[in-house]
Order: sequence, then structure tokens, then C-alpha cells
Amino acid sequence: MKNQELAKIFSEMSMFLKIKNVSFKPQAYEKAALNLKSLTEDVEKIYKREGKNGLKRIPGIGENIAEKIIEYLKGGKIKAYEKLKQKMPVKIQELTQIESVGPKMVAALYQHLAITNLKELEVAARQKKIRNLPNFGVKTEENILKSIMFLKRNKGRFLLGHIYSRVEEILSLLKNFKEVKKISIAGSARRMKETIGDIDILVTTENPKKVMDYFISLPEVIKIWDHGLTKSSVRMRDGFDVDLRVVKDREFGSALQYFTGSKEHNIALRKIAIEKGLKLNEYGIFKGKKRIAGKTEEEIYAALGLPYIEPEMRTNTGEIETALRQTRGKHNGLPKIINYNSIKGDLHIHSNWNGGEDFIKEIAKVAQDMGYEYIGISDHTKFLRIEHGLNEKQLLAQHKEIRKLNREYSMHNTEFRILHGCEANILEDGTLDINDKVLSQLDYVIAGVHSQMKMPKKQMTERIIRAMRNPNVDIISHPTGRLIKRRDEYAIDFDKILEVAKETNIALEINSFPDRLDLKDTNIKKAVEQGVKLIINTDSHSINHLGFIKFGIGQARRGWATKKDIINTWPLKKIKKFFEKKV
Repeated sequence: MKNQELAKIFSEMSMFLKIKNVSFKPQAYEKAALNLKSLTEDVEKIYKREGKNGLKRIPGIGENIAEKIIEYLKGGKIKAYEKLKQKMPVKIQELTQIESVGPKMVAALYQHLAITNLKELEVAARQKKIRNLPNFGVKTEENILKSIMFLKRNKGRFLLGHIYSRVEEILSLLKNFKEVKKISIAGSARRMKETIGDIDILVTTENPKKVMDYFISLPEVIKIWDHGLTKSSVRMRDGFDVDLRVVKDREFGSALQYFTGSKEHNIALRKIAIEKGLKLNEYGIFKGKKRIAGKTEEEIYAALGLPYIEPEMRTNTGEIETALRQTRGKHNGLPKIINYNSIKGDLHIHSNWNGGEDFIKEIAKVAQDMGYEYIGISDHTKFLRIEHGLNEKQLLAQHKEIRKLNREYSMHNTEFRILHGCEANILEDGTLDINDKVLSQLDYVIAGVHSQMKMPKKQMTERIIRAMRNPNVDIISHPTGRLIKRRDEYAIDFDKILEVAKETNIALEINSFPDRLDLKDTNIKKAVEQGVKLIINTDSHSINHLGFIKFGIGQARRGWATKKDIINTWPLKKIKKFFEKKV
């Protein structure tokens, strides 16, 4: 698929145009990049099937950008992009990975120090050359170095949500190949880990040579590392590696369990096997030379005296001990964690009112097609001017539009409903940027930190708690503020946040956006243990982002959350009561 390549180009074009202070165009290219990145269908297939008009039906793609897509699909280049790079030959995406380094800062670094890449930026920062530049200073230089070190710790890993659609495409191609009998993804991707190193896929077949030859010839393969009858490894155009293994049908379950991991979980299982006089490996469970299990994962766990443990829970952080208690008939066994089809509505969606891509009615239609019972529109509020945040007057006007749409649903005997919220900004002193009189008229209020993220721990904790004590606040969005591979969590006393959340009956968000996945799994588990309610939202800025919900669910499963812990698994009547602080 050319989707990711085009998304990268348009993202860079947006940044180059921002440097030149061009109006409107940067936002258009940025939206196009975001939508192409999350588009599950191959843009090239759309063009071959429907031509330019098909491209223009993709959200955020107008006449001008559609023509550039066609130019790239036909010739592998976009002239306008090449001209922008010639004028400023910098690796702009590499440099803007660094927290607080935006396009204008990249331009200044190039102008004053001829910095074109991350390595040169680190050298300049260590030599203390950045602090003396206009509008930089010592603190900025120190933050740049810290961010570079953070980036290095995460080097070589990919955000699950950024490549998952590519993985699904590879699986689909292999699944539809007639020689493949059984197939499954394994490894950290199956465990829905937020970042992954490479992809592991297992298959069974009666013709390994044909399967392996087909695999290494997939259209996006750019390098073959290994090609054999039982294992082949390739590098995909997007930069990640895929390992395909052929296993015997009788070994499929044991191989799947083994290659799913985690390593720590597997070590603990092998210890249990040894204690029982058994041998466990990727080929099965053996008693002496006799194989007693291996065809399915359920067989493997049963032979060890354990109930089946879901892949997302396999981290050796208490799941095995809990499973053993369950087999001994004791209470507090493994929880029945939330399923991927349990969500009844997404309540953190941005519309075209605050610079999002889509009209509310369009969002609602896609949500209904997904089987949702309700959605919530939660646009940014006025403090975030860069996001076209809404003021009090605009929120009330939006409220009228949503009420009108809900009346239309009632007239057509449709039970689907749109709830009206907002994502208010928690200001530095813990107050919100919208007055309480207007907030009280909304169905619910999300509050989140979007500024001043480097406050001391005590001060940041008090800031969030003050917002939580506002009686209008129902949800705290992306509670720790992390951006995976870009920015660490801000300093907070999470235990105190949990205490106040329980006291005030506030739900903490599990933000499904691939860059966030905030809360992380360990904090979700803490919240569940404390009886704090959670909500899984996508933070969508386009209808193409609504599918990100699966990554938030995966995160919730990793944190052992059940349906009763997640308020948007509830029907509309119950969740509205929660917002009235009655549940």
C-alpha cells in the first residue's frame, strides 16, 4: 500500500509550508496525511477502481491533493514536494519527533547551525550551541537532549496502531492463499503491546515451498533476510520485519503459545511443566517421549492445570498465580476481560466544529454502521486556539444542532443518540476554560491537560484534582499526558488521582489514539483494583480514526479490565445516570 508513503510526504509538505508561513495549505496537507495514515483500504486500489473521483471521496482529499496522489502513483514522485526539499534539505520528520521541536524551530536550527538531522542536533546540543540561538535558551537545549535520549530508548520499535492495518493486509493475503490451512499472528502484536519490534505469523500447510515463495513475493517486500521451508523473514516497505513460520497441525497450538509469549510468561509456564514432570516447548507438551498436548492453546494450558489465559494478559504479572487460584476453587480467579465487541459508544470525538474533518451527522452515520448505540461529540474548547477550540456561544450553538439531530432520530424511530460534551482545558491553576453555567448544560464534560506539562509532581497533581472536584467534570482525558516514543508521562501522584476519581465518581479515559494509549496497562490495572471507572475513547479527529477503538480495548484487556469497569460498555440510560453522578 502507498498510503503510508503518501501520508509521510503530505505530513512533510505541511511542515515545510508552515515554515514558509503559507496559510491554509499546511492544515489541508496535515489532514490528508492523518486520513491516509488511518485509511484501511489501499489508495492505489481506490484510484484504479474509481479514478480521481474515488480519491476525492476520501475525507480530506480535494482536487489538488488528489492530483498529487495520482502523480505519485504514476511516477513515484511529487514535484512540489521535491522542490520544497531542495530549498531546505532537512530530515524534517526525524527532527520533529523531538518534543517541542516544530517546523519553525527546524528552520531556525538549519539557518543558524546548518542542522539537517537528529545526529547533528544531538552534537549541537551537547556542545551547548543551541542555547545561544534567538528564542531558544538553556532550558530548551536541555529538553532537546532529554527528548533525544527518550527517543533512543524506543528506537527500532513501531507503534502498533500505525502498522496494524498493514499486518491485517498481510494476514488477509496469506489467509486467502489456497495452500494455507491455519494462520495466526503471534508475538507482541497478538498481545496488543503498544509498540512492537517485528511481526510473527504462523501457518500450517501441506505445501511449505509454495507458501514461502508466495510470502517473499508479496508486493510490499523490499528485502529478503531468510527463505526456507519452515521459516522466512522479510523487510516490508514500511520498515518493519515479518517472520513467517510453517508448523505442523498437531503443533499449531503449542507453537502459537510459544511464539506469542511473553518470554517471562513462557518461562513461568515451563517451571510449572517441570514441577509436573512434563516438558513444554514450541512442539507441544510431553510426558517422557509421548506428546500429550499441542494442537490448541487451550490444550496446553489445560495440561498444565490452568484455565486458558488471554494473550493480552500473558506478561507474568500475576496472571499465572491468579489462574492457579482459580483451578484450586478459590475466589478471585482470572477476570472475564472486556471483548472487542463490547463498546456501545465512543464519547471523545472531534467534529468539523473545531477543525476536525467531519460533520456530526457523517460521524453518527459511521458510528451506527459500527453498531454503536450512541456517540459523544467532545470538541476542544477556547484555550486551544490552534485546534479552533469552541467558546461558550459556539458550544451552545453546537448543542442546538445535536438536539435537532436527535429529534430527527426520534421521528424515524431510531434509538441511536448523540450526546453532547466537550474536551475542556485544565488551566494551570486547575480551573477550566469554559464557565460552569454552560458546562452544566452539556450531557457530560471531559477535562484534560494540554499545556504546561512539565510542572512539579505536587503542583500537577493538585491541578488535576482541582479540575476533578468541579461538579461538571465527568471524564479526565489521556490522564498522564504521554505520547509514545515522543514524550514521557508528566509527573503526577497517580494513587491520589485514583482516590479522588473514586470519591468524585469520575471516569479516567483509556485513549485509543495510537500515539497515546493513555492510560497504560499497569495504570489500568491499578484503577480496576481500586474500583475506579474507566472509559475507552478514540479521540478521533476523522471518521477514519473511529477504528482505533480496538487499540484502546487491547490496552484495557492488558490491564485486566472487565465490562463493568468500562462505562461505555453500558447502555445509554445507565451511562447518562453515571454522568448525573447517580451510579
